[in-house]
Amino acid sequence: MKEEEVNRCQIQEWYPKFKSVSIRTQIHELPESFIQYLLDDSGPFLLPVSIYNDDALPNRIHNPEEEEDYQVSEGSGDESEQPSPPPSFPELELKIKESIESLGGAIFPKLNWSAPKDSAWISTTGSLRCTTFSEIALLLRSSESLIHDLCHAYDSCGDKSSSRPQNFFLALRKWYPSLRPEMEFRCFVRGQNLVGISQREVTTFYPILLEKKIELKRLIQQFYEDFERLKFESENYTFDVYVTKDERIKVLDFNPWGAFTLPLLFDWEELEMNTREEGNNVDFRIVETQCAVRPGLKTAVPYDYLDTSTGSGWDQFLRNADEELQRQTRSSEAGA
Repeated sequence: MKEEEVNRCQIQEWYPKFKSVSIRTQIHELPESFIQYLLDDSGPFLLPVSIYNDDALPNRIHNPEEEEDYQVSEGSGDESEQPSPPPSFPELELKIKESIESLGGAIFPKLNWSAPKDSAWISTTGSLRCTTFSEIALLLRSSESLIHDLCHAYDSCGDKSSSRPQNFFLALRKWYPSLRPEMEFRCFVRGQNLVGISQREVTTFYPILLEKKIELKRLIQQFYEDFERLKFESENYTFDVYVTKDERIKVLDFNPWGAFTLPLLFDWEELEMNTREEGNNVDFRIVETQCAVRPGLKTAVPYDYLDTSTGSGWDQFLRNADEELQRQTRSSEAGA
């Protein structure tokens, strides 16, 4: 694998070419100070100070009662012992707020390659849905999987010259609450030929996929032949798609062939040996019985993150989560 193949899979690289067949997205270049904030684990877990008052999540330390903690009076002694003020990124926050509003008020975030799926547990909704800068920062700062983007993006490259890209970007993708996980698929391209398609969510059996397997395969193959194959420059790669209710195909993501990309219902050895040529049958795999589901990544709340004492940031966060659950329960009962 070469660096250029990995770079093509960055969302800021492929999205402009596939904008017409993808999810609406706004992309912002991130300042280096924000990247260092994401990587910094030397102090307490702090959320950035917001320039607005409408954020749902409180900053872990910064509040009016503790303002004096950040005041350094004359003769107070060694300034190095004073607590550092919480981070603030007003220009970035303003741009993100404007983008969220333009995308309908809710988004899900991702960096150059990865989304913080492993930190969804920390959200009050248990998902990647965000409506504020603070919610985005919380998901990004809590994610272990994003360390790949930040520090190890080129580890599998034979021509590796750096551990990270020159610039990082934050993609804000429009949130659609009605998306169905069973309609997301990963496609495997080898030698510019589509050789395999796999159900993306392999931890669940969806009977509807058995009913629509032939039609779904036809739709994805046709999309690849008509649109996708002419625009993506790598010989070997994978791409994820979503099939809408009206049978349109939406490109969700691109990933390099092999390395850190999951083969899902395939294994890389069999895909490597696949030499199908254009026009031949494509192997389309789904979970066909309840007994065939694959285990998923289990995520637990890190104990070190929990400070639930009265008045703490996490005490308030858990209150917000409880209120959100009650709101959803009332909404569900009202719609029943």
